[in-house]
Amino acid sequence: MEEGNQTGMVLFHFRPFSRLPEVQMLIFVVFLMMYLVSIGGNMSIVLTTWTNRCLHTPMYFFLANLASLEIFYSSTIAPLTLASVLSAERTVVSLAGCGAQMFFFIFLGSADCILLAVMAYDRFVAICHPLRYTLIMSWHLCVQLALGSLLLGFILAMQLTVLIFRLPFCSSKEISLFYCDVLPVMRLACADTHVHEATLFVVSVIVLTIPFLLITLSYVFIVDAILKIRSAEGRRKAFSTCSSHLTVVLLQYGCTSLIYLCPSSSYSPERGQVVSVVYTFITPVLNPLIYSMRNRELKDALKKAVMRFLLLDKQ
Repeated sequence: MEEGNQTGMVLFHFRPFSRLPEVQMLIFVVFLMMYLVSIGGNMSIVLTTWTNRCLHTPMYFFLANLASLEIFYSSTIAPLTLASVLSAERTVVSLAGCGAQMFFFIFLGSADCILLAVMAYDRFVAICHPLRYTLIMSWHLCVQLALGSLLLGFILAMQLTVLIFRLPFCSSKEISLFYCDVLPVMRLACADTHVHEATLFVVSVIVLTIPFLLITLSYVFIVDAILKIRSAEGRRKAFSTCSSHLTVVLLQYGCTSLIYLCPSSSYSPERGQVVSVVYTFITPVLNPLIYSMRNRELKDALKKAVMRFLLLDKQ
């Protein structure tokens, strides 16, 4: 570690959303509700997909993986944020603790974005090459793609986190956000960070730009194939299988691009605070709702699971 980090224990604390205790308490309740709904919604998708044999297909395999990532992703941010909102003065984070949170945030967030590109490829094969779908999207390939998303996310997160936490942090600092994100932490360093900012941009391009371009290319071919379907019912069914995924993609990539693909010199803590709430709390809540409402098979499976649970409860 650099000399600046060896002069004493470095502690971070998070900037409160408001100085008013009443507002902080309201934010705590809202965040807690969103976190619980997110965990419940994503867990229901995982369990429903796991227990329902008709959902044992590549599309739902990737969806269950995405829901699992969302559970761990939310749990990386929410507990510490809730503690900080409830008692900002008492909640301090050590250098190691901040590094661990940043690592898992980058790791799970990167894997999430890469997995969305994998899901777009799955939809491309299903719609553009339906007769070869089961041959191409074998379970062996599906597992490889899912593990590849995790591996790439892990490598990028490890490299970026180690690079940032080799910077010297001279004393206890206030992070201008509610969790240990890359740019706010980097701004607290007592050294030049141009190399680190360039590395962050490269990682952002790998995680955001390249997958988004691949998703866009996949959907160009998907839309072209759908428009060639003669029956209106066939076109509607094909669009319905893609619309939920496309909605999640636009929400996820749109928000994160506002933070990580903009020049670091233009970073605004106020804007970062608002946008970060969207992709750390709101998006994990919306994802299971979007997929369950827009996907008939999953919706029916969830209804059956709920009815089965109610019947068992009555017995």
